[in-house]
Amino acid sequence: MKWAALVGGYGSNLEAMLEYGNAVHLVISHKANVRALEVAEKYHVPQVVLLPKAYESRQAFDAALLAVLQKENIEALALAGYLRWLGPEVIAHYRGRAVNLHPALLPSFPGLNAIEQAFAHGVFWTGVTVHFVDDGHDTGPIIAQAAVPRYREDTLDDLRERIQHHEHRLYPRIVEAVDKGIVHLEGEHVIWEESKSWINGHY
Repeated sequence: MKWAALVGGYGSNLEAMLEYGNAVHLVISHKANVRALEVAEKYHVPQVVLLPKAYESRQAFDAALLAVLQKENIEALALAGYLRWLGPEVIAHYRGRAVNLHPALLPSFPGLNAIEQAFAHGVFWTGVTVHFVDDGHDTGPIIAQAAVPRYREDTLDDLRERIQHHEHRLYPRIVEAVDKGIVHLEGEHVIWEESKSWINGHY
């Protein structure tokens, strides 16, 4: 499948995907001058910047995004630091072929600042979730998770670094599994055609 990565920040997960060997054909950012675009340039991946403020409405932005994706014949999406909700038309077009990475064990701590939320609540375990994208906010069918411990002496940066380590290991494998049809969506159910130890964070 032809993949696009939707980004908007530092680009560490995009970098992990490209280093792993995921074939990303296009990078789209909703912010200019972010490191993720530099990562794309380093790996010779074409980039498109779509700035929300350039469009009169969310619907106009979503229409422009979908137009770019269709023009480039993009078949699947990997959200990697993309901090905008996808519009219903985009979600419908890529249902079962759009994945998102969230730095917590969903359904706990959805939304922004998930690592900070987990740290503030003093949980002993948090982690990483990869899920298919649906119309909700971090509510899509869960594909895989990796549990990450929070130690008593941890600083917020310690926990963030540990979570990112698992992000960078899990996400590229899920993208590969979706690409090869090893995992797919049937209705609201995630179907694995092959068992993989790293589905549960064991690499």
